[in-house]
Amino acid sequence: MATLPELVTPRLVLRRLEFTDAAFIARLLNEPSFLENIGDRGVRTEEDAPRYLLDGPMAMYAKYGFGLWHVSLKEGGTPIGMCGLLKRDTLPDADIGYAYFPAHWGRGYALEAADATLRHGADKFGLRRVIAVVSPGNTGSIRVLEKIGMQFERMHSMRPEEPDVRLYGRTL
Repeated sequence: MATLPELVTPRLVLRRLEFTDAAFIARLLNEPSFLENIGDRGVRTEEDAPRYLLDGPMAMYAKYGFGLWHVSLKEGGTPIGMCGLLKRDTLPDADIGYAYFPAHWGRGYALEAADATLRHGADKFGLRRVIAVVSPGNTGSIRVLEKIGMQFERMHSMRPEEPDVRLYGRTL
């Protein structure tokens, strides 16, 4: 049985990730842009992906009702990336995250999905504030965050051994 969409926008369908997305996840998490801007999640092959899905997105769905969602084009169903809400122990509020295949950058998909995700977070999950963390050099993601009304608040250390990231916030 197909997973029902979590969100549908004019051009996109966002749904929960499932184990059948293993090949998609392995490909996305090994994109050089993902590794550079988000980090290495230890997923090298399609066989590694179920562990990531179970411990990451699926654990979030079970605990909070939200997580990262599979993003595909409404027309044709092509998978283009993921976008969603996360709740990390190291951050005070839910944060929005996204990653797309470079072939789909610059077309407004990240903005469309992120804007819908923020509205959904407020309407369905009662979130009143959402944050985002982004690598300082990730200018494309910074532009998306600013376009959805997020404002830079401060530099933040996610882990002592990693460089600080830019923390953005927005009241919904």
